[in-house]
Parts: sequence; C-alpha cells; structure tokens
Amino acid sequence: MNGFLVFDKPAGMTSHDVVAIVRRVLKLKKVGHTGTLDPFATGVLPVALGDATKVIPYLDESVKEYHAVMRLGVTTDTQDLTGKVLFEKEFDSVTEAKLVAAFADFTGPISQIPPMFSAVKQGGVPLYKKARRGEEVERLPRQIIISSLSVDHFKLPFVTFTVSCSRGTYVRTLANDLGTALGCGAHLTELRRLRSGLFTENMAISLELLQKDLVEGNLSDKLISPLQALSHLPILTLTDAGAKNVGFGRSPANSDFETYPEGGISIGQTVLLVHRNTLLAIGSGEDSTGSDREKTVRLLRVFA
Repeated sequence: MNGFLVFDKPAGMTSHDVVAIVRRVLKLKKVGHTGTLDPFATGVLPVALGDATKVIPYLDESVKEYHAVMRLGVTTDTQDLTGKVLFEKEFDSVTEAKLVAAFADFTGPISQIPPMFSAVKQGGVPLYKKARRGEEVERLPRQIIISSLSVDHFKLPFVTFTVSCSRGTYVRTLANDLGTALGCGAHLTELRRLRSGLFTENMAISLELLQKDLVEGNLSDKLISPLQALSHLPILTLTDAGAKNVGFGRSPANSDFETYPEGGISIGQTVLLVHRNTLLAIGSGEDSTGSDREKTVRLLRVFA
C-alpha cells in the first residue's frame, strides 16, 4: 500500500502514536507523518504509507490553517494549557477593537522565536529536552508569514480565532505573543489543524474507522496517491522504453520522453517522471547545452 491517508488526530495522542497505530493495523513497516501536531491538538495529520514516505520532502505544505482558542490573562511556560503558570494579569481592559488591531499587527511577514518546548534542535539536542531540565537558551527568530488572522468569537477571557500561516509557525507562540502585545499575557487552550497544504479536514478519517475501512475494503477510496500529493510539480511523461530505463535507475535521455516542456526545465527544478499515470521517479533539472536534452534530468528518487 503506497500513498497518503489523512487522519483526524484526537487530543491526548502524539503524532508518533498515530503512526504506531497505523503501522500495526495495516501491518506496514514504512509509515511516517508529514508534520507534528502537539498532543493536545487535533485535526489534519497526513500519514505516508510505503513508498509514499519517500516523497515527504517534496510535498508542498507551505500553507497551514488552524482553528484555535486562547485564554487571556494567563501565561504558561509551554505557551499552552499543558504548561506551568508563570504569571497572571488583569485582562478586563482588552476590548474586541484592541484585539482586532493586535491581530492586524501580527498579519503578514513577522518574526517568531521558537518556544523552548519544541522539537527545534540546538547543538543536536531538541529544545524541549533542555526546557525539561530547566534550561533557557537563546533562540534565533524565524521569519514566518501569517496570511490571515481573524477573530471568530470574543468572550473574555477566551478568544477563538482562525489563522492561515506558513510552515514552521507555532500557533501557541502566536497566542503568547498576542497576549504580550495586549499587555495581559495569553496561552493556547485549543488547537485544531484544518489544512496542511493540499491535505484538508474533509479528507480526514478517524483512527476508529481505520480497521473498519480496511476490513470492508474502503481504504483505497481514501488513499491519496504520491502523484496526487505532488500535483504542484511539473510532469514529464516517459515512453515505454524510458520507463524501463528509469526503472533501472538510469537518467532519462531525449528519446525517453513522450512529453517535455517546450522551454525545457531549469537547473535544480524538481519534476515528476510519470508513465501511464504512475509516478516512477522524482528528478531534478541538470545543466545542458543548446537544445540537447540528453541526460538533462538527474534522478532523485526512483519508485518500484
């Protein structure tokens, strides 16, 4: 079984827990998720099966969308409800108008410092391990993009909001920083991922239904093929002979292509090598001279 299944991760379970369950139920060795969700979070968790694990680095998950709830007036060390309370402040002066103004300030390209309780590594050690030892280390800010940030419900001390953001954004850090900007502090109490790239909430299935769908033979209907998952990349169609060459691990020559972009492909551009609607390999554009397309694609990944 090769492809992606999108799961609706329940609260209280790690992303690795989900992978372990999928591996056990489907009796597969190669299973991996495409992006960690915190244990308290729920929602979209894409899981790669079989050879689909090889395409994870080439997915376009640049845009993520979340539905979240933050509580004003309380700051925690983890920036969410699982942490230790650091301090509490009055929040009565926060109005919806002030909140909307703060949201506007946090929309667009912004800098964000990764939280101590995160998997970001420093010196080869995840920050959360240092945090559990009571260590606080300097972290370099990262540039992220908040595409949209809107208030869904405002009832003090809780604020419900929806955010569309770039990969690498910590929504709990966003809540913490918004609380700082409002002068009262805040932490995240709920987080649900609605979208991760092309993987959306309406594609998600529950872990409870996994076994049932497998027994009833419905799982293939929910499987997203590697070719579908990489639909953002250009496709180069191979001839029968070209497919055989690529299958043997040989870079395709000019005569191996059925279709090829008129303008060629740029150096370093990632492309899909496809035969009869099946993804055979992922390649990268190589340097070439003149109109000669001989060996202009270097193979990065070849699939059985």
